[in-house]
Amino acid sequence: MKICLVTTFPPSTGGLSEYGFHIAQQLRRNPFLNLTILADELSPNHVEPEGFNVLRCWSFDDPRSVFRLLKTLHRLKPDVVWFNLLFSTFGRDPLVAFAGLMTPLLARLSGHYTHVTLHHLIDTVELKDAGVQHEGLYRFAGAVATRMLLLANSVSVLMPGYRKILNDKYGRDNVHVRAHGILARRPEFPDFARRGAPIHRILAFGKWGTYKRLELMIEAFNQIAAQLPEAKLVIAGGDHPQAPGYTKSVKRQCAGNARIEFRGYVPEDALPDLFQSSTVAVMPYSSSTGCSGVAHLACAYGVPIVSADLPDFRQMGQDEELAIQFYPPGNAQGLAECLIDLLQNPEQQQMMATQNFSAGLRMTMPNVVQKYLRHFELQQQVQTLRHISRFRRLPHWMPSKSLLLRLLTRNSLGWARRAAVLHTGWNGHDGIRLPHGNGNGRGQLNGIGTPLDGDGIAGSHRAGSHRTGSTDRAGAGVARPAAGGSADNHRSQNTGSQSSEDTLALHLPDQSQTEQTETEQPSSDQGVVPIAVVLGGNARGGNGKNGADGAGAGSNGSGRKRAGESLGQAGASQGNGAVEGA
Repeated sequence: MKICLVTTFPPSTGGLSEYGFHIAQQLRRNPFLNLTILADELSPNHVEPEGFNVLRCWSFDDPRSVFRLLKTLHRLKPDVVWFNLLFSTFGRDPLVAFAGLMTPLLARLSGHYTHVTLHHLIDTVELKDAGVQHEGLYRFAGAVATRMLLLANSVSVLMPGYRKILNDKYGRDNVHVRAHGILARRPEFPDFARRGAPIHRILAFGKWGTYKRLELMIEAFNQIAAQLPEAKLVIAGGDHPQAPGYTKSVKRQCAGNARIEFRGYVPEDALPDLFQSSTVAVMPYSSSTGCSGVAHLACAYGVPIVSADLPDFRQMGQDEELAIQFYPPGNAQGLAECLIDLLQNPEQQQMMATQNFSAGLRMTMPNVVQKYLRHFELQQQVQTLRHISRFRRLPHWMPSKSLLLRLLTRNSLGWARRAAVLHTGWNGHDGIRLPHGNGNGRGQLNGIGTPLDGDGIAGSHRAGSHRTGSTDRAGAGVARPAAGGSADNHRSQNTGSQSSEDTLALHLPDQSQTEQTETEQPSSDQGVVPIAVVLGGNARGGNGKNGADGAGAGSNGSGRKRAGESLGQAGASQGNGAVEGA
């Protein structure tokens, strides 16, 4: 599968660049994918992250970005175009940003399968906090842009409430809910020895200046410092694109206060040390714009969270079972009291840290990206079936019907469109196993000391033999050929139906790959029951079911009747094969 990922990408510091990096990092590890990152342009002397195929073919606030992207997509001809978007991804200028959001629709009209991961909705953003004038005009333009984005083949949002808004207000049913992810392959268990020994570090992390501001946090910290002299405030991150110079102005106001540290932009490899040494992560937001990346980073390192009591964060905490303490938005006294109570309660700190670590285990980036790939693969299969269904409606007398079908589906059925999902063995084993350690391969029924004949039949037999009623040493049910059943007859049936065996497949995905979406059937609450299937020789010839306790008769595929014998458990086999459930 060939994927083009449209996103800001490091060393760019644009919105969602870190998220795009972690998506690309997981896609790159898949050997069945060909990934190209269509990223924003930077200065000529920048250094690209090693190991990625990056084409920087659009620019922030450049009105030509949409045309340059479409030209690149026409040249690359990807199977999937994946957009990682905010409403401000393509520019600060409203017209440029609006034009950039047309790209998914235009790419679909050009014949590409397009998917949009939308991180926030204009309907839930407090535009006053973002410094937006003419709020009514922005609301109208945002609604039109949302409708354009929903005309992509499929859209993913990160909160169930967002999907409800898009379904109820915009009437679209191609919206899916995906987990945000913790931006790591695996979470790190909290290192409690580095927290509060003796300094409690309060971490405020993000892009500052709009709906994330530092005045409230600094006011609350001054109250905390009067009671807890061992506390320290660490402010990390830079300016929001719409508030350049904000962090520097706040830093000048706090000059001379040694208990307030400004870290600035934190590179990827320094994040573990920053979070593991922090006792608590604070989200001093005045409004929310969807799922918080800071909260998920805190889960990746098992850090307790204190947040403004906003509806989006309440929903995020409930849906993902995060440990978050809330304070009234805009209330510095409430924030200070919440932090003081937590910093003075080591047991509460450890409980919240462990709960967030546990939530992080369920939201690793490999699992998140795997679910996206399963969706893409499903859509490709649906597209192929649509091609086939159209040809089935054509009249039988039409010449070269099969040739036209092969030409039309050559991309859908070729190597480039094969499964991109890495299927793992059931419970970590290489293949499906029968009880008592038996294998499931054709001609490889093993584990009980019974000889094999290479054609899938256990136990020795001779032409004309009339051995019946024998059992093996382990007492397991084994289907043996009865009188009149020759090895030649068995082999001839195997030869004639070998191709049909190859078409049978039993895919049992790992439980961590299960997903509840609108397009997939939900799994049982009790888990998936492993099923092992062993195909014997006459199973393809249309044998009837064996009796409950002894001999049964069925057709062997050649129009003749033969007697079959089943030993062991009642009804354990069908034809000459055994079907067992664990």
